[in-house]
Amino acid sequence: AKQYKMAVAFMLAHPYGSTRVMSSFAFDNTDAGPPADGAGNIISPGINDDESCSNGWVCEHRWRQIYNMVGFRNAVQGTTLNDWWDNGAQQIAFCRGGAGFVAFTNGGSIAQTMETCLPSGTYCDVISGSLENGSCTGKTVTVG
Repeated sequence: AKQYKMAVAFMLAHPYGSTRVMSSFAFDNTDAGPPADGAGNIISPGINDDESCSNGWVCEHRWRQIYNMVGFRNAVQGTTLNDWWDNGAQQIAFCRGGAGFVAFTNGGSIAQTMETCLPSGTYCDVISGSLENGSCTGKTVTVG
């Protein structure tokens, strides 16, 4: 699931093309349809206390990493991609105008000083957590 979430996050961070976030159901048989009752009526997803889905639905659009990146995409809409960085070892980072910065690693930590295009300050890592009541629930990144 980590690589899937990272791929969707990259799609949402990158300005190219139109985005579409998938939400689906779990299945073991590739010929199976969505969760249904005995009469063949599709069963609606239920929402668990932890905000995940039930009744056979996966609801990827509800995963924190994905819905937070939808917010990122909305925040950087209309900006260009700039300040691309990569190390040739499955680690990349880039800015979206002066409105957002994103970094991805497919293994290991990124130990690199880089341009972020953001004003000095402390920012929430929207992959590891969310901004709630003015505080980050996940990691923070300090710029400047």
